[in-house]
Amino acid sequence: MSAGEGTVVETVDYHTAGEPFRIVSRGLPAIAGDTVAERRAIAIGVGGSATAPRPGPLDDVRRLLTHEPRGHGGMYGGFVVPPDDNEAHLGVLFWHKDGYSTACGHGTIALGAWAVESGLVAAPADGSARVYIDVPSGRVTAIVHRRAGRTTSVTFRNVPTAIGARQIPVATSRGLVRVDLAHSGACYASVSAASLGLTVTPDRLPEITAIGREIRAALADEPATRHPVDPRLSGVYGVILYEDLPATPAGPNQRNVTVFADGQIDRSPCGSGTSARLALLADSGLIGPDDELRHESVIGTVFTGKVVGTQPTGVITEVTGTARRTGEHRFILDADDTLGTGFLL
Repeated sequence: MSAGEGTVVETVDYHTAGEPFRIVSRGLPAIAGDTVAERRAIAIGVGGSATAPRPGPLDDVRRLLTHEPRGHGGMYGGFVVPPDDNEAHLGVLFWHKDGYSTACGHGTIALGAWAVESGLVAAPADGSARVYIDVPSGRVTAIVHRRAGRTTSVTFRNVPTAIGARQIPVATSRGLVRVDLAHSGACYASVSAASLGLTVTPDRLPEITAIGREIRAALADEPATRHPVDPRLSGVYGVILYEDLPATPAGPNQRNVTVFADGQIDRSPCGSGTSARLALLADSGLIGPDDELRHESVIGTVFTGKVVGTQPTGVITEVTGTARRTGEHRFILDADDTLGTGFLL
């Protein structure tokens, strides 16, 4: 970012299974803090929240990139920051139209592709490279798979996922439903779409968004949404509405849509949300160590996921998808632009 006649912000944009990820890797205002988690807390500011951060120079950039006319209500991205130590390649602050999240699987997949394709991390023409990334919820890994000098897919290895609670009754405008909670870098509430009289299809998105916001609000005081170790990771971030599809020879097959933050729709199958679904399926005995979940999004794109291990703090999951570069941008805020950093409708 630079100042003069106005403000200039340069980005590299990707999409992961249809969900945008806008990367800002240099020229940012100073971001205080010794760790990525501390930087996120400082970016949110005293008295702010994850979906209502305090104003400041960094948040001006977030709003510039997510608000119209330069962004849109579904925009997502990340500020590349130093990692917590020299064992990781980079750190990232994830952001969306409302504020800052603690985890993002689709963003991690995009960052892995970007790190290799930009030359930040060396990778073979044929084979795989590991990109270690510090995010607010811990250290994650992007395993970038290459063939003939091109990235073919990326596997996101998440922090451990722990079950928060099963079958919590939640009263909604559509009746009483049962909700499962899992902490997978962020807290996700899972609910069967059929139990709400819904299908995971684009034509039902207005209803899905409304009920997702309703369930998130209803769980605001639920003790099981509190993270067992780090209170900064507490509170429902996303509500996952899922439906079962015919199983594949490899394992379970589900379609989902995740309503996150303050009513934003994930176009992808949701990376960290897929970790949450994997942990719940494993807890129910519906997926084993040799099985693979096919996880489809509301637009028909697919992630695959596996449970690859167990730790005292939860199960270890891997989620694989593709990320493709969509553009490189130089956004300008004219000093005389009365709309400033933009607007949301």
